[in-house]
Amino acid sequence: MSERLVFGYGTRTSGEPPALSAPPGPPAATADAPPAPAALRERRDWAFVGLLAFTALLYFRPQDIFRPLVVLRLPELAAIFALAALFLGRLQRGLTVTRLTPELIGVLALGMVILLTAPFSIWMGGAVNTFTGMYVKVVLIFILMVNTLTSPKRVERLTWLIVIASGFIAARSVFDYARGVNLVEYGRVVGSVGGMFRNPNDLALNMVVALPLCLGFLLRPGSRFRKAVALGCAVAILGAIIASHSRSGTVGLAVMMAVLAWQLLRRRPALVVAGALGLLLAAPLLPSAYWTRMASITDSSLDDTGSREARSQLLVEAWEAFVSDPLTGVGAGQFRNYDPGGREQAWRETHNVVLQVTAELGIFGLLAFGYLLVRGARAPGDARRLLRTAAKSPDGSVVTREEQQFLDVHAMMILASFAGWFACAFFASVAYHWTLYYVLGLAVVPRELLRDRLALHQPVSRRHAAVRPLAAGARA
Repeated sequence: MSERLVFGYGTRTSGEPPALSAPPGPPAATADAPPAPAALRERRDWAFVGLLAFTALLYFRPQDIFRPLVVLRLPELAAIFALAALFLGRLQRGLTVTRLTPELIGVLALGMVILLTAPFSIWMGGAVNTFTGMYVKVVLIFILMVNTLTSPKRVERLTWLIVIASGFIAARSVFDYARGVNLVEYGRVVGSVGGMFRNPNDLALNMVVALPLCLGFLLRPGSRFRKAVALGCAVAILGAIIASHSRSGTVGLAVMMAVLAWQLLRRRPALVVAGALGLLLAAPLLPSAYWTRMASITDSSLDDTGSREARSQLLVEAWEAFVSDPLTGVGAGQFRNYDPGGREQAWRETHNVVLQVTAELGIFGLLAFGYLLVRGARAPGDARRLLRTAAKSPDGSVVTREEQQFLDVHAMMILASFAGWFACAFFASVAYHWTLYYVLGLAVVPRELLRDRLALHQPVSRRHAAVRPLAAGARA
């Protein structure tokens, strides 16, 4: 990808908490925290607008459809615009460079490991290029997400954009599959655009991640039109996963649906049963080529491409690369160039995200990456616990009823997305790619905004609770 980004910050509403003698009421927002629901409507945040524009360009990739757009570097311009707006907004208010979350620290730590291990890699220039050409962009966009997704409405807008874009890519892939175009390896469809959709397995991975987000809009109250669009996107996404004939995508789909069913079983058991019956009824309608490829997971004689055996060998070679350089690895993005002599699967990736990081960045890279995975898996549960506390506010001064419904369902869906990503990534080399960090951002931001609102609400309430008895005594 050609998007080059610069660093910056966005704007938010700011104010001061009410004086101690003021009557109880919703607190005003501070500079680093989003306003409570009763506060004035947020001013337009151009950094957030830039984030939406960059995400749309990242997913839709119009430059792949209309080649003359390549010279305009639209994703680069959107990112520069967003980051500049973010920087200027925070600079004007005298704020720190960015708000820090544990996950942002982890993302920065992984980038530091990439740079520190580069001098010891088998190709220093290649390792540095992995950082400057890809990972630094991931870091900057993650910073944008942490600083601009300051309300449930903004999280919902970004999520809806990803749903629409994924549904569009999926519909085009299904259409291509039906026409017999954009096919590879005995009829597997590839994405209609490049980037993170071009490879069939990467296409399936991104579809697995997007599917729970579609279902989230079906489970929440909303307009019939939006529900109809979300349902159409979900159907197209399922079709794209099947058309990719991706074994890792199918495994990820199964894991994602299991996690989703586990979360919904107590709340809406009838929905889980209906979904299971629907899958059973649809299974005989799937193409035979799909079932043949899925059968090759356990029967190597059905794998005409030999990829199953090759991947097994790559796991061995990745482990050997780690053992040879356990502290620094072979360098970020350099496993495919690793050739100690006698390597059977030269010029190939590890096809396992954990071994990718282990072989390329050594033990410190594995610790940083593992930290991100653990934090991402815990964040939805933390958000739901905070939401239960926020929901106890009788007057809705922390979160409104609508926000409660969105954040609760969003936490369930993003956990399923994260589980599906990990299951797919266990068979892919995607440690430095966009998808993980978008999912991570959408997982941690609700937790952070709920913490901000609770921190704004509770201290003021306690002060007024302490003032009221004193005032009553004085009147007496």
